[in-house]
Amino acid sequence: MKVTVVGAGAVGATCADNIARKELANELVLLDIKEGVAEGKAQDITQTAALLGFDTKIVGTTGDYSKTAGSDVVVITSGLPRKPGMTREELIGVNAGIVKGVAENILKHSPDAIIVVISNPMDTMTYLALQSTGLPKNKIIGMGGTLDSARFKYQLSQTLGCSASDLNAVVVGGHGDTTMIPLIRLATWNSIPVTNFLTKEQQDKIVADTMVGGATLTKLLGTSAWYAPGAAGASVVEAIVRDEKKLFSACVYLDGEYGQKDICMGVPVVVGKNGWGKIVDFKLNADEQAAFNKSADAVRSMNDVLKTL
Repeated sequence: MKVTVVGAGAVGATCADNIARKELANELVLLDIKEGVAEGKAQDITQTAALLGFDTKIVGTTGDYSKTAGSDVVVITSGLPRKPGMTREELIGVNAGIVKGVAENILKHSPDAIIVVISNPMDTMTYLALQSTGLPKNKIIGMGGTLDSARFKYQLSQTLGCSASDLNAVVVGGHGDTTMIPLIRLATWNSIPVTNFLTKEQQDKIVADTMVGGATLTKLLGTSAWYAPGAAGASVVEAIVRDEKKLFSACVYLDGEYGQKDICMGVPVVVGKNGWGKIVDFKLNADEQAAFNKSADAVRSMNDVLKTL
């Protein structure tokens, strides 16, 4: 199994580190356009192998896509990160060109690869990757909902005083501060609805804090977060390479599901060796569906910017 991570910045390097530690690939390629960065980080991660006990071969390269040849899974993290006060939408003009170029170069050497998109604005970049590559829809996955759901569980665990691993909680919709939809009605703590333990005010605060989770970290850090996004990307890779058939919230192409067509958005999907498969219908109530439709409108407005580039 061969995995490539494009972009050796904080998110890409963290994703690669998680992939290496879990030995998800025999060979892991880290590619960046900045001279020496991918090579240096590949060497740095490799030097942890003696301490952590993994045997993954890690190769770093500056822009040489031939070294990615035969990759089974490719994670795209390339693009500018967010700065404080910057929306994901403001990144589209720059990052669209980057992601399109990366996807096309990858397919020259790995035509059968499954692509996992992390670059922002993630829903639009996932849609762009699908449109520009012509790959089957099941082979393009945006990881936004996976990250957002982890942040949702974090907020719930802080209020409930419980382990986040004991929680099931999903975020659907767009990967944006105003477009994501934490489904608190369906969240459970070891099968018991979390709403049994939370006041309405607590529920509303958890939802609100989840929605601005990325912006909160950007304000604190001065740039986008990287530990959780990198781990989320690696989790999707793990589900693919180990054929886990795991249920994630992930950004995928919709063709009538959840009432939307010709758009990539976060919905519950089963992920395995062929990419994503079944989209699971969570039977949204009227308010949730209305929020999902509103989120779709916002994502479409971002997608429309692609036509002007």
